[in-house]
Amino acid sequence: MPLTLSMRPARRALVFAGFFTAFFLAGCAQTPRATAQDGLKNEFWTGRISLQVQSEPAQSFSASFELRGGVERGELSLVSPLGNVLGVLRWAPGEALLDSGNGKVQRFASVDELMAQATGAAVPLGALFAWLRGDNAAASGWSADLSRYQDGRISAKRSQPAPQADLRVVLDQ
Repeated sequence: MPLTLSMRPARRALVFAGFFTAFFLAGCAQTPRATAQDGLKNEFWTGRISLQVQSEPAQSFSASFELRGGVERGELSLVSPLGNVLGVLRWAPGEALLDSGNGKVQRFASVDELMAQATGAAVPLGALFAWLRGDNAAASGWSADLSRYQDGRISAKRSQPAPQADLRVVLDQ
């Protein structure tokens, strides 16, 4: 049976509604966390991160991020607000690398040195992973505020050693 002109707009609206519903549901879906071959969870987070260091001169760092892995082995990709890759940090037992994206790869003795070079302050990676899971882990000199964790917001302050630092994380929901 051929479609009449009056049925075409209704059908288009129905098709559009179907696409919109599928698109909306896909946007709400969360990727399941993969389990690595060793049985440990391969955790994954995305969002925005900022770090302000009260040094002389003051330092400020802000980027979107993708973090996968764990304390022992992982990867952190940092992307500028304009979409440029600022760097990819990779660590595993015995190695810590910073890939600046321009063919230059720097090697570090520890993941702590790597984090300090990439962000401007030594961010406690073990505590950061715990904070991302909602656990208020202790880190020397740092105090975390997880009161807005349910909203995807984490903040932490470093009081010792100087200079003071303020870390803020906003997770994609």
